[in-house]
Amino acid sequence: MSAKGDMCYAWTNDAGIKGECGGAVTTLLKYALKNKIVDAVLTVEKGVDIYDPLPVFITDPADLDKCSGSLHCGTLLLPKLIQKYLDGAKDMKLAVTVKGCDAKAMYELAKRNKINMDNIFMIGLNCGGSVTPFTARTMIHDIYGINPDDVVKEEIDKGQFIIMLKDGTHKGISMDELEAKGLGRRLNCQRCETKIPRQADIACGNWGVVGDKAGKATFVEICSDKGAALFDAASKAGVIQSCAPDAKGLEIRGKIENVMVKMGLKNQKKQFDELGYGAKRLAFMEKETSRCLKCYTCIEQCPICSCTDCITKDPAIVTPGRIPPNFMFHMIRYAHVAPSCINCGQCQELCPMDIPNALFMHAMQTETQALFGFGKPGYDMILPALAYSEDKKDNGFVYFKMP
Repeated sequence: MSAKGDMCYAWTNDAGIKGECGGAVTTLLKYALKNKIVDAVLTVEKGVDIYDPLPVFITDPADLDKCSGSLHCGTLLLPKLIQKYLDGAKDMKLAVTVKGCDAKAMYELAKRNKINMDNIFMIGLNCGGSVTPFTARTMIHDIYGINPDDVVKEEIDKGQFIIMLKDGTHKGISMDELEAKGLGRRLNCQRCETKIPRQADIACGNWGVVGDKAGKATFVEICSDKGAALFDAASKAGVIQSCAPDAKGLEIRGKIENVMVKMGLKNQKKQFDELGYGAKRLAFMEKETSRCLKCYTCIEQCPICSCTDCITKDPAIVTPGRIPPNFMFHMIRYAHVAPSCINCGQCQELCPMDIPNALFMHAMQTETQALFGFGKPGYDMILPALAYSEDKKDNGFVYFKMP
């Protein structure tokens, strides 16, 4: 019987599943769907090319085959879709593939009573970061000297962004070299510390798979009782096989995670220092936000912004029709969201005016965390420092409550 904390190499027994590293993730999702453990699966599939990730809602197990493999140019955040379009999974059991930021968003929405975690089953995917489609195409054309349309597969491995062409040849360039040129991973991914999403029920990836299992098996870490129950059921049914991980593989996996976490912390300091502190930071953000179109994309896409009535639409505080809006529009949102910011980067990536919202809020979040000593957002169900639960009828989440 499996238990929380158990680790293994796992691979599929289904010859029809062509997974990137053993097909364990696709097999577990298929088993859960076929056996009515979940009603549907929310995941990502390739669209017209590798730069076009699409969220897909799947109820037919056969449709999962086309979702196998990684898409590092996919920068979607799935939990917000569950809140907006699936009523927070209140009336259905849903399996979801999650990166670290997805898993953290799930917890933060659950704190706000926007997602029913009892009905969510998360399979976490180890993540070294993601690259926006535009950046990927730019660097493949300009740095690799290759037509982006000739690339059939990409991966991030051993510190490189590696592409494979139609003729089967590979080419990799160091992420450090790419990021020194302002390319490579998104800035929030460079700052990220959540590389193995243990908030999920099962965490999967290829880090630490060595020897004769390299490329043929998935490294699986059981992170919850739900995860253990699914893995054991799939194993008993014979759809998945597993063995103990190699001791050297365990060491390698730990080293990879440790190096990535240290790099995340190093990049936090670098980017936050460049942003500046105190009056310098405030002046910088006031200048940057002066480009704002008040399109509300940052609010619509943020997993923390989930209030029924948004105070930024109060005409007594934010003047209707004024473009750009007064700085108070942004300060309200920063004060409301920053203590719970999970560094998903959606507010910055999707901003049509390239305002560095995520950088500013992540900096505020780390400083608030240090000041008040509370846990990191998205790791547990503990409320942040500047909030408390008032009632369950509306948001169940109130900031700066006045007497």
